[in-house]
Amino acid sequence: MLTYLFKKLLEMLPTLIGITLLSFFIIHLAPGKPTDIMADLNPKITPEARERLEKYYGLDKPVIVQYGIWLKRIVKLDFGESFSADKRPVWDKIKERLPITILINSLSLVLILLIAIPIGVSSATHQYSLYDRFTTVFVFLGFAIPTFWLALLLMILFGVNLGWLPISGIKSLDYEGLSFISKIWDRVSHLILPIFLEAFGGLAGLSRYMRSNMLEVVRQDYITTARAKGLPESKVIYKHALRNALLPIITILGLSVPGLIGGSVIFETIFSIPGMGQLFYTGVITRDYPLIMGILTIGAILTLAGNLLADIGYAIADPRIRTR
Repeated sequence: MLTYLFKKLLEMLPTLIGITLLSFFIIHLAPGKPTDIMADLNPKITPEARERLEKYYGLDKPVIVQYGIWLKRIVKLDFGESFSADKRPVWDKIKERLPITILINSLSLVLILLIAIPIGVSSATHQYSLYDRFTTVFVFLGFAIPTFWLALLLMILFGVNLGWLPISGIKSLDYEGLSFISKIWDRVSHLILPIFLEAFGGLAGLSRYMRSNMLEVVRQDYITTARAKGLPESKVIYKHALRNALLPIITILGLSVPGLIGGSVIFETIFSIPGMGQLFYTGVITRDYPLIMGILTIGAILTLAGNLLADIGYAIADPRIRTR
């Protein structure tokens, strides 16, 4: 098992380089340059000034040379400086937005697991029952309803009409003057709607995956054998069947790891949450190459780490993999 994991770690390095190389070339294929936006703000700028700007940012060099320079900095864990007006280091910008994005996406992922797995298991064990039909309708609604549209409806209902929950930001304007308990509730109330909406779509999908996996597992011969031996139904389901039904879910969870940092552009824009999704969107609009590459690189590392965690999860859930 350790040899297998060591090989996977060695494979991650060339994969990471390939991802960053493709990403670097793709973002440079977009029409226009960052200096075009800067020049548009000053209609009197001369062609010579444009050339000086391109030289200052290193955009006058071939793309492959620019990638080589960027790669040398990344080896030193230096993401460079942002092309925006503040000229701040990219890592400083990311560190500011990282905690809130990880918090929202981690809590939504935990909420999905706590609700989706029990729903999927109970639906499979009560196939074609009234409960199963109800959860099926719920899943279809989860897939069909656009989450941004649902977000606007909930904002109008709970934020505007009822006034129960705030609809923007992560804290109130008078946050510093609140008591300790009030500060906690203020933070929680700002996160309720984003976390619920972030979890809504994933909840529908994961519960359906869990149901189909359980239905396939409970039809296996070893489940029939366990029942024939007289084992309690709860032990058959939750000890023998559930463990194997979780294998595809582990893969999905591994692929969900990048989302913990990538965040959601739609939710963070609707609720004005200063997270990674909103930062990435701003970087794309302004063609801030260092910022875009910094976020993409972190996302690529998390994707590879998620795949590795999925492999480890497989080994924990299925002892046969440990002997490979």
